[in-house]
Amino acid sequence: MSEELNKIVAKLGGAFDEFKAENDKRLDEIESKGKADPLLENKVNAINAAVGELSKEKDRLDKIEAALNRGDLGGGGGANEEQKAQAEHKKAFGSYFRKGIEGDLRNLEVNASLSTQVDEDGGFFVPEEVDTEIGRVLQDMGAMRSLARVQPIGSATFKRLHNMSGATSGWVGEEEGRIKTGTPKLKELAFQAMELYAEPATTQGMLDDSAFNVEQWLADEIALEFSEQESNAFITGDGIKKPRGLLSYNAIANGSEKFGELGFIASGAAGAFNGSDALIDLFHSVKRGYRANANWMMNDLTFAAIRKLKDGNGDYLFKPGLMEGETFQLLGKGVEIDDFMPDLAANSLSIAFGDFRRGYMIVDRMGVRVLRDAYTSKPYIKFYTTKRVGGGLNDSNAIKLMKFTV
Repeated sequence: MSEELNKIVAKLGGAFDEFKAENDKRLDEIESKGKADPLLENKVNAINAAVGELSKEKDRLDKIEAALNRGDLGGGGGANEEQKAQAEHKKAFGSYFRKGIEGDLRNLEVNASLSTQVDEDGGFFVPEEVDTEIGRVLQDMGAMRSLARVQPIGSATFKRLHNMSGATSGWVGEEEGRIKTGTPKLKELAFQAMELYAEPATTQGMLDDSAFNVEQWLADEIALEFSEQESNAFITGDGIKKPRGLLSYNAIANGSEKFGELGFIASGAAGAFNGSDALIDLFHSVKRGYRANANWMMNDLTFAAIRKLKDGNGDYLFKPGLMEGETFQLLGKGVEIDDFMPDLAANSLSIAFGDFRRGYMIVDRMGVRVLRDAYTSKPYIKFYTTKRVGGGLNDSNAIKLMKFTV
């Protein structure tokens, strides 16, 4: 563990101990007087926020150390043929980006393993470094991309069959005849990649400046825009010209839902928690086979409220995760923060729990494309940049929700 990470862990442990002590005082005042002193409430909220920020910083440092341990951040020997091809492609892309010179860029895309097919949409693939940087920001912005199954595809739609029911196996004695098993009911699921676009613009003067890093500029201009759009769509998208979001599917009281609907547990209060029992009920509403790789997902404000909750034994449900590589823990499972999840409100679906890799699928069509436009907005040069991505529910049994209602 690095010295910087050690310092953050020590601060996090100290902040969490202080939070518990002050929050215990707050709870005692509520029990004895019916309400807590406003100054104490503010102090508890400030420490709670600090615990959240320190936990995020620890998670960031954990990811950096993990990347260093994998060798993702540099090193290595001489360039192989593919790396040489990628360097040639990057140089040619720079000429196209700055001057509009296409040259042999199309063939260089194939040599650099960026494309294996004829481009039917126009535009050229960005260099690998730009694509990687965009991918990094996409994963950091919202939790869904890091939790869900991400399926690269080479066509517009990815299809798979889901076995709804029906026996496809059975038990039999050594000398008994084999009885024909039932015919499974299969449902075809289709995940279509939709086009997400951005159109940053600059001037020819900027492009002519040799100090102007065109790849970094493009990545900076579009990465945040792409990440915000798709992260929001993975949660609330209606499926029309965009991915279908997790919360766009029908939410039904747990036990009454059909395939393609998500079961929910009621929190016991409108827009609030009524103790910790509902969280425990939500945890156990997910079948054991899905719980093995399950995570919680909620936004930061919801998680701040959960950090104040205790179980029936007076222990805090939340654990800050002080070991290297350990993340926020709630009832022994990791907590992922996605600020596109809704705030606590009456009837809101503000918490999801389950195996997101089995429950939700994201489809990524290969590469980010750029089409240079030097004519329609003179003197500005626009770069029509597109990415194709889709998403939807893959197995509705794998994820359950909490609805903040009585």
